[in-house]
Amino acid sequence: MTREHSTDGGTELGRFLRARRARLTPAEAGLAAGFGLRRTPGLRREELATLAGISVDYYTRLERGKETRPSPSVVDALARALQLEDDEHEHLRSLATTAARSAPAPAAAPSRTVRPGTKLLLENLRPFPAYVVSRTNDLLAYNPGGLHLLAGIEDWPAKERNINRYVFLHPAARDLFDDWSNQLRGCVARLRALAGTEPDAPDLTRLAGELLVKSPDFARLWERYDVRARSHGRKTFHHPEVGDLTLGYQSMELEGTPGHRMLTYYAERNTPEYDALVLLDMLGSQPSPTGRTQTDRPAVTPQDDATTSSS
Repeated sequence: MTREHSTDGGTELGRFLRARRARLTPAEAGLAAGFGLRRTPGLRREELATLAGISVDYYTRLERGKETRPSPSVVDALARALQLEDDEHEHLRSLATTAARSAPAPAAAPSRTVRPGTKLLLENLRPFPAYVVSRTNDLLAYNPGGLHLLAGIEDWPAKERNINRYVFLHPAARDLFDDWSNQLRGCVARLRALAGTEPDAPDLTRLAGELLVKSPDFARLWERYDVRARSHGRKTFHHPEVGDLTLGYQSMELEGTPGHRMLTYYAERNTPEYDALVLLDMLGSQPSPTGRTQTDRPAVTPQDDATTSSS
């Protein structure tokens, strides 16, 4: 079984096309409703094929994984017919490229190492909360405010600290995020994008398998095949210790790493939000039960945490 295939005999490309076709109504596509009972509210295969200018037989083989080498022009036509946005269109291209590989190399376990220079950047961003995550949102490194912003996550063992796991499973997450439902969708969108190119990656399958079992919300969203994920904007928190605050945020890909990202939150000086971030940084720097503070060294990593807690 190659990496783009799963146990149902289809491909990620076929499943994505099928999911998006089911979500696009005839009215949204500019088609007349027609006669007869529709088994699903979405487009029929023949309708989408007509909109894309390809044969029904060819499109059916794409969905069923029998055809795995659509040309760039076919991919673009399908994206237009499905009314995909830019990042969804790019995801479709990636799926087509992956499906065309006859024997992809087995996925290697991605490195979790965070460079010293990146840790120094995290430290110098204080009091702005910041952290580095893996491609599956494992928390790899953080400054004091970055960890403390995620209320209650420090109660989990260091190696279990994952943003997706936190958002779906931690009891504090629903109250912390003002837009909790949007947080859920964003987490799943990033994992879905990874699943499109590396569906059998061990870090992905382990996390997705856990969340599919433990969270009905994750299971529901996983089947929607959304791949959009926001990299910047504003987010409101209801933090149990520093109160309500609305912060800007920016996510940045770290080049030369296996999908690591740095995410930081910020606020203008001389605002209540900035003062709250200063307080958050102070709270995150308070001594742990061992008597050692996070500011004894720059940019704590989970490995550092584990060492400290066992010393």
